Amino acid sequence: MQFEFATATRILFGEGAVREVAPAAKQLGRRALLVTGRAPERGDRLLADLNAAGVRCSAFSTDGEPTVDLVRRGVENAREEQCEVVIAFGGGSAIDAGKAIAALLTNPGELMDYLEVVGGGKSLQIPAAPLLTVPTTAGTGSEVTRNAVLGVPERRVKVSVRSPLMLPRLAVVDPELTLGLPPAVTARTGLDALTQLIEAYVSIRANPLTDGFCVEGIRCAARSLRRAFHEGHDLEARRDMSLAALLSGLALANAGLGVVHGFAGPLGGRFPAPHGAICAAILPHGMEINLRALHARAPQSQALRRYVEVARILTGRADAPAEEGIAWARETCRELEIPPLSAYGMSEQDVPALITEAAKASSMKGNPLVLRPEELREVLLRSLAGS
Repeated sequence: MQFEFATATRILFGEGAVREVAPAAKQLGRRALLVTGRAPERGDRLLADLNAAGVRCSAFSTDGEPTVDLVRRGVENAREEQCEVVIAFGGGSAIDAGKAIAALLTNPGELMDYLEVVGGGKSLQIPAAPLLTVPTTAGTGSEVTRNAVLGVPERRVKVSVRSPLMLPRLAVVDPELTLGLPPAVTARTGLDALTQLIEAYVSIRANPLTDGFCVEGIRCAARSLRRAFHEGHDLEARRDMSLAALLSGLALANAGLGVVHGFAGPLGGRFPAPHGAICAAILPHGMEINLRALHARAPQSQALRRYVEVARILTGRADAPAEEGIAWARETCRELEIPPLSAYGMSEQDVPALITEAAKASSMKGNPLVLRPEELREVLLRSLAGS
């Protein structure tokens, strides 16, 4: 057995952990770029802490999921302000933007030189500028991953720049920052985390380290995702979901993903849909088609046993078959009001192109087996209808 495991240099988890960001940033530099999301005012308290610590900050906000052009503007801002440190405070979009900005601050050339699929795919040669990540949602696990997902609107795709040299110096996960998130945000981010945990667990690249993260993370999501959705100020539920998201990032960065995320990139590039909502809409159907294909073509695959284990964790029943895990995921998506893909403008006419694009996606390479075109079509058609 051979495997690799890499993550952020240091991780801090727990209520009040955000207070450690300013002292840590001060040790890395005196000028910082503070990357925030759509609501930059949420970072006002952190900005005050940084100023009090003697760290001069330049604020840079992301309005939605990051694009190549947005990252270019962020790099220009950081260079103009002579920033030595990047602090990404927000959801997965803000954190991905921060990671890409930190990488381009130190590496020569254009961002397109380093992008997968539609760019040059070059490897970063120089470690990114010191990066601190502070998630304010519980979903992507981007605070501990080695890639940044960016939109390329003119190509209608989302692709990654990826390198171990992009891993943050410090990831600070404070569940209190997620208290009171709107139910819709809680639903799509939480289901993104659950999807990542399940896909990493059944991935062909799964290993003993990531397995432990996945099992514990799925357990956290199973007992707390619905509670966090219905009771946004339930701190115990928010703690569980913050931990599930962190564990999903640790797992996916080292074990890979599968068919759900294989489609998520092409879909996100073509339609105005949040990443987590796309993953949630596809999850039960991706699980079902994978399970059927495994039974038919790979009956000895350990992924079959793992799907059974997923079902038993999700349902809390020691004798649950794999199909009950799929049913749990489908019912949870209904309860959390996840719309079908048709709600974002997708139609059956888009399916052939999406299948072609998804086949090139790096996430698809972790799927427990190669799905046939007709199986991929079925996944999309079911997700389109929400059946």
